Amino acid sequence: MANIKYEIIEELGKISQSPKGWTKELNLISWNTRKPKYDLRDWAPEHEKMGKGITFTKEELKELRDILNDMEL
Repeated sequence: MANIKYEIIEELGKISQSPKGWTKELNLISWNTRKPKYDLRDWAPEHEKMGKGITFTKEELKELRDILNDMEL
């Protein structure tokens, strides 16, 4: 597997935590020195390992926000 470089620019919030200490987080991350994107994924404590996730541009994140705001929960 290729070596992936990342820099967490801003930790925006933790959504949940598993019994093993992994947390589901929304962060602003630069992947391979590219322009930062909003990123939602599971992280091990200290961010030394990560699970699969999804990235969003600012526009995509706003669209997701609007969809969530329209939902009846």
